[in-house]
Amino acid sequence: MLNDDELYKNYLEGNKACGDELMLRYADSLTAYLNAFLKNMEDAEDLMLETFTVILVDKPKIGEGCFRAYLYKVARHKACRLWRKKVKQSEFFAPQDDEDGENVMENVASESGQPEDEFLRGELGYTVRKCLNIIAPQYREALWLIYGTGLNYEQAAGVLGCSRKRVDNLLLNGRRALKAELAKEGITHNV
Repeated sequence: MLNDDELYKNYLEGNKACGDELMLRYADSLTAYLNAFLKNMEDAEDLMLETFTVILVDKPKIGEGCFRAYLYKVARHKACRLWRKKVKQSEFFAPQDDEDGENVMENVASESGQPEDEFLRGELGYTVRKCLNIIAPQYREALWLIYGTGLNYEQAAGVLGCSRKRVDNLLLNGRRALKAELAKEGITHNV
């Protein structure tokens, strides 16, 4: 299996299948990230496609080991522009909860496959999402980038446009804020 750098290099050399592979590899997680930011799945899907269009059509130079961080940085930039546009147009509505809990904190409970466990995981996932929507947006985004998408601290810092230390502080404060909100909901064990 080729890594991101090899796939992108092969795509730049004319292998369109490698571009498709990159899109398949990141489409779901990028859409989930954008949906967490925008609270609108349709906008998230549109921006995911626009993000890949920027990368696969414009073919920017991307440093080695930086493809995923660059992808999320472009997506974040596009999401911020859309959000500002919607705020100016007064069309940006309050966030709505995602009914099916897709791609959010999937490791919240054990995956034994029992109906009771599925129910508890769904309930716990709903509560975690609700609490994530309460904490400050910068904490939520840092938590999502590190735990939801698997970026490392340096990559997350690049996406957020801040230092690695700032990401560390955002995560620390974000975990504290999330833990406090979860405690208000009666969840005191480690999530």
